[in-house]
This record gives sequence, structure tokens and C-alpha cells, in this order.
Amino acid sequence: MHSLPVFLRLEGRAVILTGEGEAADAKRRLLERAGARIVGEDDADARVAIVSDGDAAVVARLRARGVLVNATDKPDLCDFTLPAIVDRDPVLIAIGTGGASAGLAAALRQRIEALLPSGLGDLAQALFAARGRLRDLWPDAGARRQAIGKALAPRGAIDPLGYDPDVDLWLAENPEANCAELYHVRLSSADPDDLSVRDARMLALADRVYHDGSVAAAILDRARADAERIPADGPPERLEIGLSLWVSSAAR
Repeated sequence: MHSLPVFLRLEGRAVILTGEGEAADAKRRLLERAGARIVGEDDADARVAIVSDGDAAVVARLRARGVLVNATDKPDLCDFTLPAIVDRDPVLIAIGTGGASAGLAAALRQRIEALLPSGLGDLAQALFAARGRLRDLWPDAGARRQAIGKALAPRGAIDPLGYDPDVDLWLAENPEANCAELYHVRLSSADPDDLSVRDARMLALADRVYHDGSVAAAILDRARADAERIPADGPPERLEIGLSLWVSSAAR
């Protein structure tokens, strides 16, 4: 990755904005939506700045003070870039290209906007409110994660792209989850783009990934960041709670 995607909480925090014109106005609106306190270059409390006219001298002065800077249209001067944003509060989706093409990021945002229902944020809030009930139904974290993953999967009980997903109704039906499950991903190539949709989804849900030595790192990168990667000669003989994957080349 060329950058680490992060979400900054700016409510009430000082953020420097310099420059004038349409670019500055657009950045001001974005910062105001995030609740930032917009200040000038001389503010000593600010740790983040947007130089909307890309002035290299201003960038140099701010960087010398340890301020993280975004310089509009000058990716080489940027400590961070500003992505295209799909806002379904509290769900935020950011699309970045590392400054390579703002137009591409905008085009992708438009496609994603058309896909995601306006009520997606309500679903997120409902899941947040149901945390206690989820823990009661699935005290084990692995089993709980699997149950939620299955319910949110395509055609699942609360598929976020389905019709009117209802968390209360799903929980009232007292759903059950497999506490221990094994899924086999048999690779056709070392290219992650050749994964089937189901295999890619299972990698994203897995608690642990057993794999032989021929499996490429690019494939393992499709698993959850906190999923355990376990080199092995074969699938596990004893399953642990949650979803385990055995990933092997086609020859195995």
C-alpha cells in the first residue's frame, strides 16, 4: 500500500486551511462537515493542514513545524491525500488513488453511491445498539463474528444491499451459527483476481487461514488483517471455534 487509510476525528480540532478560490471553498465545506475548527497558518495548535493552492513555500513552513500537510493537486508534497467519500453516516467509504487520478476516484464514488441504499447508516446503528444481545446469543467472539458475517452476506438475513434489513427481526428468530467450520479454497492461480466471489468472501470472514507453502502472499492479503496465518502441510485435524480455511494450490 502506498498509504495507510485512516479516519481522523476532527470535531473541535484546529485544522489549517490556506489559499482561496473554488478548491479552498470545497475543502472548507469538507472540514466543516467533519466538525473541524478552521484556522490560519500561524495557529500553533493545529497538527493538520490543507494548502488548497499547493503553495510549496507554505507546505515547507508547515512541515518544518511537524504539521501533516495536504497540498491540492501536488501529490509529491502531500503527507496525506483526501479521498472521494461516500457518506452513509456512520458508514463512510473512502476511495483514494494516492493522487494519481481524482477523476477515477470520483467515478468510482458515483458507482458506489448508486449501489448503496440510503438506509445503510440505520443498519449500522441498529447493529451497534444490538451489541449486548449479540454477546448474549454468541458469547464466543469467533462464533459471533461468523453469525454476523453470514447474516450480512448476499441474501443473508440482514444483507445490507437487500430489502429493508431488520436487525431486531433477525435476532428475534434466534439464529444459530456453526461454532467450528472448515472451508477449502483451492487456488487456480497466484492471482487474487482469479478467486471466486465465494472464496474471496470466505477469506474476508476467516478467523484463521491454514495454507501450504505455494500460496502467494497476494492471496493471503485478501484475508482479514487480524486473521491468523498458519503454514501447514494439510487442513487441521481439529477445528477451533470460528471459521478456518485451508488454502492450497490446485495441485493439492
